[in-house]
Amino acid sequence: MFDLFGKVTQIQQKMKEGKERLANVTLEGEAGNGAVKVAVDGNRQVKSIDIAPELLVPEKKEEMEDLLLSALNRALKAAENSWEAEMKNAAGGLLGGLL
Repeated sequence: MFDLFGKVTQIQQKMKEGKERLANVTLEGEAGNGAVKVAVDGNRQVKSIDIAPELLVPEKKEEMEDLLLSALNRALKAAENSWEAEMKNAAGGLLGGLL
């Protein structure tokens, strides 16, 4: 007999473990040849932002904002890919190939 409750419990435990592992993974995004760097964890939490000093002047405000958005989006996309892979791995073997 297929033990659905048992499988759900196993999946929940594996997903919890996956989220804990992802909290320790650092992914980075950068823009402007490294002028702006953003680090996020695998759970998509921003951990740090590094901005080159030459961008910290009023004349470069718009450029800095654009670069910051690009770097953030790149880092968050990498984190999303990592998160999806981890969750698929957590549930994949337990659902008999449904994922």
